[in-house]
Amino acid sequence: MKKLLDYVLSSVYLLYFGLVLLVFHVLQVGAFHLFGKSAHKTVVDWLNASIAFGWYLTGSRIRFSDVSHLPTDRPIIFVANHQSMFDISPMIWFLRRHTPIFVSKKELAHGIPSISYNLRRSGAALIDRKDPKQAITEIARLAKHIQQTSHSVVIYPEGTRSASGQMRPFATGGMAVLLKRAPASLVVPIAIRGTGHFNPTGIFPLRSFSRLSWTVLPAIEPAGKSVDEVVRQAEEAIAHELNVAVPGTRTGAID
Repeated sequence: MKKLLDYVLSSVYLLYFGLVLLVFHVLQVGAFHLFGKSAHKTVVDWLNASIAFGWYLTGSRIRFSDVSHLPTDRPIIFVANHQSMFDISPMIWFLRRHTPIFVSKKELAHGIPSISYNLRRSGAALIDRKDPKQAITEIARLAKHIQQTSHSVVIYPEGTRSASGQMRPFATGGMAVLLKRAPASLVVPIAIRGTGHFNPTGIFPLRSFSRLSWTVLPAIEPAGKSVDEVVRQAEEAIAHELNVAVPGTRTGAID
């Protein structure tokens, strides 16, 4: 019975999801060309709110811990574990006052309504995992941007999704570039729980009545610490919150 319910509610949500992507794609294009980047950001914020709160259609619930204590007058590097494509939308919505920009693989910049357009227009670091030089250049460009604007960046140092809930080792390469080019940054770990369970085998079927949470952990002041220390501290904080084993850190890999 539960499996049947998963299929039915997933079908309802995915129909809704597809319509949201199409409608907000048109709204994004119009907002960007008619009113500029600020209007485009507002549309993107509501796009991601619509995606995230749409999960109520599957009987699922989301919880995002309070972020009101975080500063808005300095750049922030949000470091999170990565379980699913559904990790992203609540981060864009609930962190919207920090203007989060993502490090993403370049393949996502084309072919997906709304999402691809936003990646191209938001200034995301679109990296080629087969080309470390290009990846470093893109991340450095984004780091310079957040240093100048006090915006934020979201990075998943595991480099790929781990739906099982067990964390993969955190890479240090992307963080090293971000901290070098945006030295004023504060590092804030976020522990994501439940999204891998929500869609363990792809986008269909989703597991209905899931509980999804994003827990913002104490900030890490990187001044006076090595990159390895900062990454390890973030990794240990997230692993502790999720009650999973701490993996070893892969020094130097590009995220």
